[in-house]
Amino acid sequence: MTLPEFQVCDQDLDATALNAYLQSEAIAVDTETMGLLPQRDRLCLIQICNPQGQVTAIRIHKGQTTARNLKTLMEATQVLKVFHFARFDIATLQYNLNIAVQPIFCTKIASKLARTYTNRHGLKDVVLELEKVELDKSAQCSDWGNAINLSEAQLNYAANDVRYLLNIQQKLTAMLHREERWELAKKCFQVLPTIVTLDLLQFQGLFEH
Repeated sequence: MTLPEFQVCDQDLDATALNAYLQSEAIAVDTETMGLLPQRDRLCLIQICNPQGQVTAIRIHKGQTTARNLKTLMEATQVLKVFHFARFDIATLQYNLNIAVQPIFCTKIASKLARTYTNRHGLKDVVLELEKVELDKSAQCSDWGNAINLSEAQLNYAANDVRYLLNIQQKLTAMLHREERWELAKKCFQVLPTIVTLDLLQFQGLFEH
């Protein structure tokens, strides 16, 4: 199914977008929120991109607790969901929309396991090295709460946060195989839902002495 290069949906994926993304082996996903604490800071926007580079941004309304088509896609076991710092994104999806994301690939974890020659693992740094593209992060710390009237700069920023993730995922996967750390990476991805549950229950220092 053909999707536009960029589209905005209100409250949920439409049926056409859902069916198109379900045909992908992997999709890139990101979220924009009012802050970094899911229990305090609400979810405002979700961005999705497929291997064809087709991006959908979903506006989430204040007080919204469900997005049925999005839940279907995020929980579809045949579609890999690629995030950068998945721990935060899957926590906010679980807390706000009761979505249990699976399966998961985190490019930040992969970068830390594969790119041990650097301590720069932010998305901007990883994209710059692996894709030779410098992301504009000027809209990162902006008001995402007024989702109906997001600026062009905000929407461009949101789209770029998912446009390069699938290419990065493939390159980091190759590095992990080369360095014989792929099996370790898979175990890290598999344990993420448990870590997120502990985060949402506010268990801290559980593994400390």
